[in-house]
Amino acid sequence: MSTLLVTHPAFLAHDTGAHHPERPARLEAVLKALDRDEFAALQRRDAPEATVEQIARAHPSAFVQAVIEAMPKSGHAAFDADTICSPGSKEAVLRACGAVVAAVDAVASGEAQNAFCAVRPPGHHAEPMQPMGFCIFNNVAVGALHARAAHGLQRVAVVDFDVHHGNGTQAMFERDPELFFASTHQYPLYPGTGARGEKGVGNIVNAPLPPHAGSEEFRSAMEREVLPALRAFKPDLLLISAGFDAHRADPLANLNLEDGDYRWATERLLEVAKDCCGGRVVSTLEGGYDLGALASASSEHVRALMAA
Repeated sequence: MSTLLVTHPAFLAHDTGAHHPERPARLEAVLKALDRDEFAALQRRDAPEATVEQIARAHPSAFVQAVIEAMPKSGHAAFDADTICSPGSKEAVLRACGAVVAAVDAVASGEAQNAFCAVRPPGHHAEPMQPMGFCIFNNVAVGALHARAAHGLQRVAVVDFDVHHGNGTQAMFERDPELFFASTHQYPLYPGTGARGEKGVGNIVNAPLPPHAGSEEFRSAMEREVLPALRAFKPDLLLISAGFDAHRADPLANLNLEDGDYRWATERLLEVAKDCCGGRVVSTLEGGYDLGALASASSEHVRALMAA
């Protein structure tokens, strides 16, 4: 089976304003890299819009409606100083959630072995009732809860290797023992969560990395903490919050990962998924703010998915 790429032109219309790091050029860089001949075998699909009901599995329905109604008809509106939306944002946020829902459907049904959702805005900082950190709805959590509701995949894991802790995903998962969240991230750093002692009900694994840590520290954290816990959890489906801002070239943080670390991590996660859940993996784009590093690191990630 093949790898599915889910994306949509509407993601480019999410305008965050001049000089904002989470800008349309990020996605353009990823899609240009994935247009090369070596990626011709990717299945490609337009992301549908998620329904309010699908998003409301992760966020209260009244909150979902309020966020949609807050989208401006012109200019910009801000949920906080970092989280900006524009007239094109409504469709983008619905399709960002819808991309993960569609990818889960394809992988759960056996139509694809795995999938990568090239979306924006990202989602892992979005808490149940609070957009934040460039994120409006929590795309990966919506996908996880859809897997349960639509496909009976009860035990769902998310592994997040973005440089920032996925506080929103943790907040949505931490009281449910059949949901698993593991994160490697720089600590201390925005948003200030993700200490090693945050364990939920035994289903949360935080592997914080100090500033200037690189390949050795990252791979050790994955091998000693994240991968064994993931294997012990035995997920029915694995989702990846694929942020590429721990790369040494990224301007927003201070970790020193290389392109090859992303391929290595993806291969290790795929090995666990093969053993635990028939290789069912859905990955979705989170951060990554140096355009060249984002393009090259995400390419390595997708190469690994295609080789599974």
